[in-house]
Amino acid sequence: MSARIETDICVIGAGSAGLSVAAGASQMGARTVLVERAKMGGDCLNYGCVPSKALLAAGRRARIANHSAGFGIDGHATVDFARVQAHVAGVIAAIAPHDSVERFEGLGVTVIQADARFTGPDELVAGDTVIRAKRFVIATGSRPAVPPVPGLDNLPYLTNETIFGVPEKPAHLLILGGGPIGLEMAQAHRNLGCEVTVIEMASIAGKDDPELVELLRSGLAAEGIRLLEHTKALGVAAKGGGVCVMTEKDGVAGEVAGSHLLVATGRAPNVEGLGLEAAGVRYGRKGIDVDARLRTGNKRIFAIGDVAGPYQFTHMAGYQAGIVIRNALFRLPAKVDYSAVPWVTFTEPELAQVGLSEVAARETHGEIRLLRWGFHENDRAQAERETEGYAKIVTLPNGRILGATILGPQAGELIALWALAISQKMKIGAIASLILPYPTLGEVSKRAAGSFYTPKLFSERTRKIVRFLLKFG
Repeated sequence: MSARIETDICVIGAGSAGLSVAAGASQMGARTVLVERAKMGGDCLNYGCVPSKALLAAGRRARIANHSAGFGIDGHATVDFARVQAHVAGVIAAIAPHDSVERFEGLGVTVIQADARFTGPDELVAGDTVIRAKRFVIATGSRPAVPPVPGLDNLPYLTNETIFGVPEKPAHLLILGGGPIGLEMAQAHRNLGCEVTVIEMASIAGKDDPELVELLRSGLAAEGIRLLEHTKALGVAAKGGGVCVMTEKDGVAGEVAGSHLLVATGRAPNVEGLGLEAAGVRYGRKGIDVDARLRTGNKRIFAIGDVAGPYQFTHMAGYQAGIVIRNALFRLPAKVDYSAVPWVTFTEPELAQVGLSEVAARETHGEIRLLRWGFHENDRAQAERETEGYAKIVTLPNGRILGATILGPQAGELIALWALAISQKMKIGAIASLILPYPTLGEVSKRAAGSFYTPKLFSERTRKIVRFLLKFG
């Protein structure tokens, strides 16, 4: 006999988005049910942000050990790949209790570990439990999108869900896809001593500023990462105990062989098996259709996170969770605002973006100002010998900040200032007038902002004014 639950809010999916809603709703007094069919913590904790950054951190340590001669320190890293993977698993284990069933039950959430399927506009079946709720939140996330490359079905390949469990160090890792996941995994494995080839049918980091991507491209190539851009994968096959990818570029056929293949060609929303038709929820190839309040076609049901997009970032899941809480619990007509969404590719140097790019700003506003400041002009970057890259800021002629792109050390941290400035519609003078500690990388942002005033400040007109005033003592 099926159990029945009547509740205020039912959340489907215990990834970043779902956990944020469930924790907030329960602590605010709403009866909350959370349904998860797989691991608590979802993709971010188990297969995405957390393990990838842990692997990148291990690669960075190896890189530092191998490239410290400029500091007067000679050394060479010996990589024990099994221990590297144990480090990654340890980081996941350290964070997992925060996302655990026990913690959420302690917050008053009823957690059901089962598949979920809508049977009507206000009813859901999870395992042997029927759940009726005043509001539902679909937060089922996404999974690796596997392209229709001939031969993949017959070949053991890796995705972000399996690469962190590889017991042996890949001799030569082939990566299909030159987006953030592909580039981060390429550099992490290269730093750990693997040969790496990236195969990308367009340009790497295609959503980022081409000017700064060119610098990143040069750096990755200099590290020995082979980048095959504008190259199509025609097929894959087993070869010599490894894998071979048949390619085509500009009509010329080729092939590249390696020991392992990682497919990193994007994400697909998890919408299958949810009974969305029965619930009156529309969806397509890119996920569930939602309005600015994150409501689906059924106003009782919200969708957030990767399954709804448009940005598949953990920080966006948290932001969207706040929008849902305000709508579902407080009946406030809160709407999303994506004008200041930052994102980071955690390569070394990091590549970060927020607001409008140069191209988008010109298309939208016409006349703009571009400001640049290089890390080679920053004293802290010189001391750390990390001088590659620069900050590129886009403003209107009146100084209003439209966007920022940073390629450089800790760009993911530095972009936060520009995200605040854009979200609060600040002008460039607010950044230029900051007093920052010396020596810090943050001065790159201040100096870039200050360059907005350089043409006027050191103009002939200014010099004439100064000379005139000095005549009076």
